[in-house]
Amino acid sequence: MLSIATKVERIVMDSPFLSEGLRRGLINLSELARQLQPQLESDLWKPVGQAAVVMALRRVSERLPAQGAGAQEIALARKTGQLTARTDLVELTWRESARTDACHRELLARADRRGDMFLTVTRNVNEAMVVCSRPLIPLVEAVFDGECLLARLDNLNAVTLQLSDESHRTSGVYHAILKKLAWDNVNLVNMISTHSELTLIMDREHAGAAFAVLAGMVTH
Repeated sequence: MLSIATKVERIVMDSPFLSEGLRRGLINLSELARQLQPQLESDLWKPVGQAAVVMALRRVSERLPAQGAGAQEIALARKTGQLTARTDLVELTWRESARTDACHRELLARADRRGDMFLTVTRNVNEAMVVCSRPLIPLVEAVFDGECLLARLDNLNAVTLQLSDESHRTSGVYHAILKKLAWDNVNLVNMISTHSELTLIMDREHAGAAFAVLAGMVTH
């Protein structure tokens, strides 16, 4: 059975708002403990005292890394040009079909891959997705003509982070990045990752805030 301290730590670490708030000293521990009591008693199947929860919260907050330390610095490459912004993107999602592979091949073969054009093609279990620069939309729609379009999102921007080659060995790399964005109320539409790059897709209105947050995490 989980202890109170272990359960409290899991609750805090699962919430970017709680972990960041505790790290910054912005949260009243007694009030937070009072609000967590019902959940803890339900999960642990036993009465939980408020003083014990406060003590567990205090110990968790003392172990949280200082601002700017830890995985979020390790994640980013130590070189210039770590952030790349793209504007005026469109995301289209189709239902998976027998033609999906052929559509992908045709699109990649015909697409204009100039440096100012953005294009990613993703296939999941039941859906296929394309994120591209707006000028490529006529080609994309022609290639996928007749396929079942599930969703289209316009007015998107993207920020690509250059990660270190060892980022895949660092625990919490993505969590550190997403926590910072969530704390600043930046909503992400999608994420696209490769070995050493992470591209975050968001509505245009959130792009400026996202870039500012990520630029602050870059190490030089």
